Amino acid sequence: MLEAIKKRRSYRDFQDRLVEGEKLREILKAAMFAPSANHQRLWEFIVVKDQKTLRCLAATKTWSYFVNRAPVVIVVCSKEGKYWLEDASIAAENIYLEATNQGLGTCFVQIKNSQRENGDDAEEYVKSLLGIPLKIHVLCLMPIGYPKEVLPEHNKSEFEKAKIHQEKY
Repeated sequence: MLEAIKKRRSYRDFQDRLVEGEKLREILKAAMFAPSANHQRLWEFIVVKDQKTLRCLAATKTWSYFVNRAPVVIVVCSKEGKYWLEDASIAAENIYLEATNQGLGTCFVQIKNSQRENGDDAEEYVKSLLGIPLKIHVLCLMPIGYPKEVLPEHNKSEFEKAKIHQEKY
């Protein structure tokens, strides 16, 4: 597992190559195998492949410009619950790790508490675009594809002992 964690990077440019259905299924399985508070499993995932919709998602906000470069985007959502944000975030991390394991790249594009360039709420825009019910939260977009260029993996220089505290801060 540490190897996948070390290789996990944020990718914003992808090859013009489709993601195989089996790889996408494994990524979605990993997302649904994530732990959740009281095993409520409140998350929902929207798989988007339509090019027109991907272009609209890319226009969500300044930092989503690249999502239409990927052949598929998983939109990580959740029903309301006390720990929905934490649970959906863990599921998103599982997407990151399994995408890496499958030889693919992705990036966490924050939607919750984000604004569009015109100041409108990014989450409301995505909900409207994808027909997401009002009671469902949108955490992030995760574009998935084969990276154009593989970035170097994380290395031991990023391990900072000074950030580890024993017993007390």
